[in-house]
Amino acid sequence: MSRYPLLYQVNTRVWLQKHSQRLNRAATLDDVPDSVLDNWQAAGFDWIWLLSVWQTGLIGRQISRSNPAWLAEFRETLPDLTEDDIIGSGFAISAYRVHEDLGGDAALARFRARLQARDMKLMLDFVPNHTAIDHHWVEEHPEYYVPGTEEDLARAPQNYLWVKRAGGDKLLAHGRDPYFDGWPDTLQLNYGNPATQAALIEELRRISGQCDGLRCDMAMLVLPDIFAATWGLAAESFWPRAIHAVRQLEADFTFMAEVYWDREWDLQQQGFDYCYDKRLYDRLHAGAAKPVREHLWAGLDYQDKLARFVENHDEPRAAATFPPGVHEAAAVISYCSPGLRFFHQGQFEGFKKRISPHLGRGPNEPTDERIAAFYQRLLAALHVPSLHNGNWQLVECTPAWEENGTHDSFVVFAWQGAGHSRLIVAVNFSDHQSQCHAQLPYGDLAGHTWRLCDQLSDAVFTWNGDDMARSFFLDMQPWQAAIYVLQE
Repeated sequence: MSRYPLLYQVNTRVWLQKHSQRLNRAATLDDVPDSVLDNWQAAGFDWIWLLSVWQTGLIGRQISRSNPAWLAEFRETLPDLTEDDIIGSGFAISAYRVHEDLGGDAALARFRARLQARDMKLMLDFVPNHTAIDHHWVEEHPEYYVPGTEEDLARAPQNYLWVKRAGGDKLLAHGRDPYFDGWPDTLQLNYGNPATQAALIEELRRISGQCDGLRCDMAMLVLPDIFAATWGLAAESFWPRAIHAVRQLEADFTFMAEVYWDREWDLQQQGFDYCYDKRLYDRLHAGAAKPVREHLWAGLDYQDKLARFVENHDEPRAAATFPPGVHEAAAVISYCSPGLRFFHQGQFEGFKKRISPHLGRGPNEPTDERIAAFYQRLLAALHVPSLHNGNWQLVECTPAWEENGTHDSFVVFAWQGAGHSRLIVAVNFSDHQSQCHAQLPYGDLAGHTWRLCDQLSDAVFTWNGDDMARSFFLDMQPWQAAIYVLQE
């Protein structure tokens, strides 16, 4: 496994529906051709994240099919929407066993073995905050959930539900985060109850035998201070004990946290290997270079444990939210920074429609050949050893001449790997032509002639090492990005 691995997120149910069309029958994980896995391996992926493989229930599907706001979103994605396309949210989990429609636990085990044969690892979901309404714990252990009162129901009816049970109906809270109404297809787990935490830890220990890592949904919601602020209930810290319990069984098991509100460092300290870097995404989306550079001033002990992305299943598609040129520049900055490089299915093709996790079918979209060609070059560049196992440094940029402030538009990295291999990433992250002198950190440039081969184009430049040692002059067009491999 490389120091800075690549992860590819697959929308499993939508993806298999495509295979079902090809086969003229329902496809399972066993039907995925070896050629698909071979292509992932050739692209350099270390991790495959299968989104939404767990069993969901009838109640969640019924709610998904009747919620007016959700239906409007679904019709925006699929103008030819049918009821069969709405299969219920993959985050309203009724049991942590692989969905029968995907082939069950046995099919997942075979799929994982096929990945392992290609030196790739499998990541799955864990949803710590809530379960589906028809999870078996609702009947067997209603005390695992946050209860409500009639006063709660009158004050916030959107956040509570009378749940019908053979053992007697219970008023329980919907799962939610503190800034939004509850998710109506879920029930909130009670982290103030030690028995709830113990049961979840046992689930994690069991799941850890089926995969190599877990992406933990909204992981910050169960931090004691956030849980107390949301529900008024005191809770013991969960993640350190849970992660320790899993690693007693699987020492190198990987945990990745979906996390917001600047709680990334907290979760890293509690044992997470990677945390979403939503802050970098937001700064790239804002389109200004200086805040991006300031974000990258953080120490590598922090940055090495960030998951960098420009889209995922929760965010709008990169091709829809970043204009042409900005998309490519943002991607180069994100994926040439230290940390885990996180790509999403459909991103390479330039698809523009986000697919809700409630849907089992996606729209038919044409491939944007320009974006596809860009990602083909970027993925090839990420094969360069210094980019996935080397040492990274943010480069200072100074004015190219007096009163030229465009140097502030640059984001420049220097990478150095084994055998003194060198690579420079340079991006003019602005809408105007810009110039700067980049102060390269290499100490032995002088006295040599260097060829700079851009991995994103066919451009090759020859530089005198004495000049490069003094300063590396850059003059770049708006949003232009380059990845230069240095060769003597």
